[in-house]
Amino acid sequence: MKRSQINALIDRADAFMKEYRFTLPPFAYWSPAQWVEKGHECDEIRDNCLGWDITDFGSGDFAKTGLTLFCLRNGNQKQPDKYPKPYAEKLMISEEEQVCPLHFHWHKREDIINRGGGVLIMQLFASDADEQLLPDAPVTVVSDGVALTLPGGSCLELQPGQSLTLTPGLYHSFWGKKGCGTVLVGEVSQCNDDASDNRFWNPVGRFPAVEEDVPATHLLCTEYPAAK
Repeated sequence: MKRSQINALIDRADAFMKEYRFTLPPFAYWSPAQWVEKGHECDEIRDNCLGWDITDFGSGDFAKTGLTLFCLRNGNQKQPDKYPKPYAEKLMISEEEQVCPLHFHWHKREDIINRGGGVLIMQLFASDADEQLLPDAPVTVVSDGVALTLPGGSCLELQPGQSLTLTPGLYHSFWGKKGCGTVLVGEVSQCNDDASDNRFWNPVGRFPAVEEDVPATHLLCTEYPAAK
């Protein structure tokens, strides 16, 4: 992805979140120059990948396959003694027909919430002990406290305010429904680790290669400089 595209997507995402009265924490707006001056007092942000996460999953076509995320808070699966929070929270933006590829998590249980905007479509598949997708196996999930059993591959529509609980090993993909607008998506979960807790059905690049065509206005969560 080009840095100019990432800069524009961050600006657009911030404006969209503010439409729904979600104001991001101060570190969302720190410049690269400000980050250079940050010491170990900001290690929780660095170590737990808080902040902006813009990805096209290596597709080269963000509009078709991509996602805009901001991680607000997070513990650490690998360092629970240093970072004892057992939870994480994200905001995401899903455009119409912009697909987040099919994947599951080995460890993380999460609630995906339609916070506002359009309709979020979630496709669901069970998996077996060998991590193989089971296209015909029924899927049992909970949506806002209501247990549902659905055929494998079902596409469940989440209207604004609705949510779905995803358990480890449950393959899921999601996108904004065509004609319904951009979706502001919330995630409340156990500790998140995008470097090692994503099993994509078809291999993808979780974080993008960045072409530096212009200077960065804000760094992505994988780009923070080490503490001074």
